[in-house]
Amino acid sequence: MSCYSDFPFPEDYPNYVPNSQFLEYLKMYANHFNLLKCIQFKTEVCRVTKCPDFTVTGQWEVVTLNEGKQESAIFDAIMVCTGFLTNPHLPLDSFPGINTFEGQYFHSRQYKHPDIFKDKKVLVIGVGNSGTDIAVEASHVAKKVFLSTTGGAWVMSRVSESGLPWDMLFMTRFHNMLRNSLPTPVVTWWMSRKINSWFNHANYGLAPEDRTQMKEPVINDELPGRIITGKVLIKPSIKEVKKNSVIFNYTPKEQPIDIIVFATGYTFAFPFLDETVVKVEDGQASLYKYIFPAHLEKPTLAIIGLIKPLGSMIPTGETQARWAVQVLKGVNKLPPRSVMIEEVNARKENRPSGFGLCYCKALQSDYITYIDELLTDINAKPNLFSMLLTDPRLALAIFFGPCTPYQFRLTGPGKWKGARNAILNQWDRTLKATRTRTVQESPFPFAILLTLFLVLLVAVFLIFL
Repeated sequence: MSCYSDFPFPEDYPNYVPNSQFLEYLKMYANHFNLLKCIQFKTEVCRVTKCPDFTVTGQWEVVTLNEGKQESAIFDAIMVCTGFLTNPHLPLDSFPGINTFEGQYFHSRQYKHPDIFKDKKVLVIGVGNSGTDIAVEASHVAKKVFLSTTGGAWVMSRVSESGLPWDMLFMTRFHNMLRNSLPTPVVTWWMSRKINSWFNHANYGLAPEDRTQMKEPVINDELPGRIITGKVLIKPSIKEVKKNSVIFNYTPKEQPIDIIVFATGYTFAFPFLDETVVKVEDGQASLYKYIFPAHLEKPTLAIIGLIKPLGSMIPTGETQARWAVQVLKGVNKLPPRSVMIEEVNARKENRPSGFGLCYCKALQSDYITYIDELLTDINAKPNLFSMLLTDPRLALAIFFGPCTPYQFRLTGPGKWKGARNAILNQWDRTLKATRTRTVQESPFPFAILLTLFLVLLVAVFLIFL
């Protein structure tokens, strides 16, 4: 689900790839498409500015720094792919007394290895993917681990029904259509019931306070087990930090703490761009389709990855890049500036439609709906109706099966001839990663009896025929 659409993971890769293997995958991808010749390593982009004749040429001047040497070059188009996890957010002002704390504290970005927590009392602030991962790892070596949350979170396991990957079952076109066709309260209830079937989040102190809006779910297989064994203690927000302890809200008792980890997220910025080009306000920027600045005279600068889809970021960013390239090449035209600004403002208002999921934060979007929107503009969205007549097996796999990135390469610019085979064989590759030991499955007695009964029935029928 997280590979590039025309370059599947190797068959021996697990379904959820650890960071070391993903780095190897990126190297394989770069070598396969001969990209290394296009990459300048150890080079800092200092400044990107409009050329004096920008209104005519749309060109940009880029100043870079490499090994102490500054260089300048002119480019016809720019794609900024820095994403939204750029600057660690450390809101110390929100934690009274933090300046008096005599222990150690740092942002989750600085975390490398759990050995630092050995025999320590640890407080992790923030129930996101980073915060829960750190809390779980710390709980194996620390004396005590507290996990503080203000609003709670839904926690999901990577292992879903029948042991299959949760995203391959959840992220399908059928389920997406169903979710977007139902009223928001019904979808919210259904999602809550589904997630709580693993464990009751209220009993574990994790249930979100606002359950009407969809927050990014936390993916962690171990957290419930660490909580039920007392290795991780869920706590509310921090009231006050003291020299060697903290006081949580609604609990007057002080808790001794040695280390505080702030898993408080990130902010993003574009220091190499002038605010007249891209201005960040309230955690978002005025970008058409989350990509193009709506006010530029020439659409020659695209922002890639400044979005939080309820799905994988890799194929989302890739699809954004494919769509942007068609605009940069002049194949596709952007609508008038007024239309783009109107859409940007409508998205900022974030008015719930009353159907489907209701997202609570800026930059959040529906994964399949958003990608289909971009694919439609470049004629790369698969046409299920015509496919149902010409290739029904593929059409059903696309609609009811997981929305794997290969679907985005069946047609249009960048069409990949291996896409169909990758879709039809995706479950084989998924199960191959876990079937590392061959097991002979014994048929159930009922199945044997049923088979014998059918054979006997056919024999009697033939005798009297």
